Order: sequence, then C-alpha cells, then structure tokens
Amino acid sequence: MTDIVFVLNGPNLNLLGTREPDIYGADTLDDIAGMLEDRAADLDLEIDMRQSNHEGHLVDWLHEAQARKARAVLLNAGAFTHTSIALHDAIKGIVTPVIEVHLSNPHSREPFRHKSFVGMAAKGSIAGFGAQSYILALEAAARF
Repeated sequence: MTDIVFVLNGPNLNLLGTREPDIYGADTLDDIAGMLEDRAADLDLEIDMRQSNHEGHLVDWLHEAQARKARAVLLNAGAFTHTSIALHDAIKGIVTPVIEVHLSNPHSREPFRHKSFVGMAAKGSIAGFGAQSYILALEAAARF
C-alpha cells in the first residue's frame, strides 16, 4: 500500500460552484482539491484528484488505483451512483477500499437517488456535509 489516495469525481462535478449551489454549495472542485491537499499533507498522504463525465474513465481509474496500490479511493460518482452496475462491479473487483462521497444527502432528495450501486460495493459512505464530506472521507482513509 502507498500513501496515495485517489479522489474520483463523476459527471457534472466539474460544474461545482455554479451548479445548483443551494444543493451542492459554492465550493468549486478546485476549492475541494485545495482543501484535500492541505489536509492530506497533515496526514502524510498524497492526493490524486480526477474528474470525468464518462463512466468508463471512472472504471479505468478504479483499476489503476489498485495497480498503483493506493491506500483508498474516495469516489463521488455523481448520477452514476444510482445507475452504474459497471462501477459497482469495478469496486467489487478490486481490493483497494472505496469510500462513497456525496456533498448532499441523497436520502433526503428525490426517490430515484435513494438507491446507490456504489454504496452497495463501497467500504463506507459519507454524505450530506458539503465539501467537508471529502475531508471526513480522507480522514477515514488515513486509518486504513
């Protein structure tokens, strides 16, 4: 295991800061990356943060995390959370622990968001704390 933590972000998360700030907050993905890098330095960890609107990229990056012996993956799969059996299977297919992350609380939103294929395969889930959800997930990953 290395001291690298992959932080993978799915569709539309590149729009953070402008997309429905009443739900997702005002922090951009770059803001979150900065917060994570600062906290990671305190924890002697390194962050590899990525975003894609394409499901296959996320699957490939999960495989890469295992190949690079990452300590963990923090995964905010966006809408793929509720639709992607491919992500579920990729998480189940690797030994690298995956922590599901959400800015909002999917269970307090529309019913179609209540089912998480990612959560069914992940080691754990952190949701509903805005950008702080990522920090809480990183702190959990530091204990692996």
